[in-house]
Parts: sequence; C-alpha cells; structure tokens
Amino acid sequence: MTGARVGSALTDEQRAVRDLVREFAADEVRPTAREADETGAFPEDVWDGLAELGLAGLTVPEEYGGFDADETTYAVVNEELAHGSLAVATALSVHCLVTACLAEFATEPQRERWLPAMAEGRPVGAFCLSEPHAGSNPAAMATTAEHDPEADEYVLNGEKQWITNGSRAGVAVVFAKVDPDDPDSITQFLVPTDAEGFAVGPKEEKLGLRASDTTPITFDGCRVPAANRLTPEGRGLAAALEVLTGGRIGIAAQAVGVARAALEAAREYATEREGFGDRLSEVQSVRHKVAEMSTDVAAARLLVREAARKAEAGEDARVDAARAKYRASEVAMSTTNEAVQIHGGYGYTREYDVERFYRDAKVTEIYEGTTEIQKEVIARGVFDTR
Repeated sequence: MTGARVGSALTDEQRAVRDLVREFAADEVRPTAREADETGAFPEDVWDGLAELGLAGLTVPEEYGGFDADETTYAVVNEELAHGSLAVATALSVHCLVTACLAEFATEPQRERWLPAMAEGRPVGAFCLSEPHAGSNPAAMATTAEHDPEADEYVLNGEKQWITNGSRAGVAVVFAKVDPDDPDSITQFLVPTDAEGFAVGPKEEKLGLRASDTTPITFDGCRVPAANRLTPEGRGLAAALEVLTGGRIGIAAQAVGVARAALEAAREYATEREGFGDRLSEVQSVRHKVAEMSTDVAAARLLVREAARKAEAGEDARVDAARAKYRASEVAMSTTNEAVQIHGGYGYTREYDVERFYRDAKVTEIYEGTTEIQKEVIARGVFDTR
C-alpha cells in the first residue's frame, strides 16, 4: 500500500479504492436496490460491474489475477457496497469467503483451475457450513462425507441451510463429517455445483436482504474426487473459523454501511421536513437522535478498523472481529430504527428507503455468528488470560 497510515486512517491507495467503490455504489448499486428488493431478483448486471472493477477478486492473490486486498481495504469495500445495497455486499462477501478458502487451503492445480475465473466474477462461490439444526453450533452438523477408497472419492449426504448465492453459484466450499459420530472429523471440500447429487432448493422468503439469493442445498450421494478435499480430515472446522474471522470483519463493515445510509437518509429528511413550525433539523429531540446515530456509526467503524489492523499485523483478531460485529450490528439496528422514527409514518412505507434499511439490518445480528455467539467469543477473550 502507498501513503502513510496512522491509527484508523486510510492509506492513499485505500482511499482511492473507497472512492471508486463509493462512486460505483452510488451510480450502479443504490439505483437498483429498491426494485431488486421488491422483485427478489439479484441484480446480475451489478455483479458484472463489480467484476469489471476487480472486486470479485478481492481475496484472490495477485498471481491468479486477483486484488489480494488487505483487511482494511476489504472492510472499506464492504461498507461502501452495503451503503448501496446490503444484498449485493453480502453476495460479494460470501464469494470472497470461498476464494479465501481456495487461496489458503487449495492445492496449486485447484488454485490455477478456479481462482482466475472467480476473480473475473464467474463462477460465483457459495459457502456451505450452516444446517437446519446446526447454525450457531457447526460441530453439530449432520452432513457426512464417506470415503470410497476404490474410486478415491468422497460421497456427500446431508443438507445445508441459508446458503447465500445458492442458485447462482458454480462452486461451493462444503463442510462435512468424515465420521458421522465424531464432531472433530469435520472436513472441507470443494464441490462444483453441477456435480451429480448436488441439489439447490427453493429460494427463501426473507424479512430483509430479499434480493440476496438464499437457498437450502442438499447432497444425495454427491461424489467428489478425493483431490477436492481442501483440508486434511478433521481440519475443516478450524479452517472455517480462520476465514470467518475476516468474514466477520466484513459483516461488521457492512453493518456500518447500512447504518451510515440510514443516518444520511434521516439527516436529509430532517433537513427538508417541517414539524411543529420548524424544520425537523431544528427540533432538539431530532437533533439529539441524529447526534447519537452519528456517534454510534463512527464508533462502530473504529472497532472495524482496529480488528482489520490486528488481522493485517498477523495478530489474533478473533475477539476484535467479534467486538466489531457485535457492536456494529447493534448500531445498524438502532440507527435504522431511529431513521424510521424520524421519518414518522413515511418511514413505515416503501416510499422511502429507510424501511428497507431497517429490514436488512436485522440479518447483521444473525449471519456469520449471532450476537450471542459474538458475546461468548468476547467473554472468552476477557476471562481466558492464559
């Protein structure tokens, strides 16, 4: 990176990326967000635009045609995209989880086969960890991968739930137990979505994030070559937790982006709208709400930047990522709630974007580790001083 960086400040290159993505989000992402939410259709033209900017290769090493972004740049991109559309930001972040897994754990032939194309945006990646009865506790997953020594293949059986990019994906990273009775046997596999026995279920009807393609995926005798195993047997869960630290920083940044969008919408509405004989921006109760919102957004961003800084320095950033996601997701909820309140009755209608921000914000408290899980990670960091 070029330019000096002090504390949470951005380098010249990071600011340039931020400005580029901010402009793209304003010109291409935000204008499509309302229609995409209403129709539930993901805006593929926007995805292609992201790919043209090189953003599909954010976590792809440069030697495979990627951006090889540091954690701060990754967070900045997530914030700016979520400011335009959380659905688009979520789709990209999951794709980047998959490319991060490949970059970290795949063999050289696997990297050469998949990463250059994924850096160009196709195929899209899906991350298959959660299950209907194993969301916050992945060790309880029921999906299995039985080794067939004669064919040197693994046979996958089971079901995954809430899979982003489910029907859009061309390749998936799948987590399964090689011993159904051993929670320590979870292993990571690379599975093309056209593999026999790989089936995509109907799209979920959700409160928010409606344009995001979220589906169940089932594996019914799905055979993959042993060469598609990404980690040694039993190392899959540790690998998932490793990449999810970076993923949580990205989700926290997305929460900041949604909160910032709500803050800006509230400020604009209060500046234009009159009530009690004055513009709302002159009413003390409204001014104080906006002051709190502004402070919360700034504080959440600082937590995101600190977690990113630690990750870049090679330090253990798990607790910092959990703090950032916990606080930023709460800020997203409180800020979007206040934005709706400032808009009054209009805030409850689809005429204004704040109702979508409010619906979308809730998921930031749930995916990639619920608020309750983040608190447990933080508590362990506080009490485990060994």
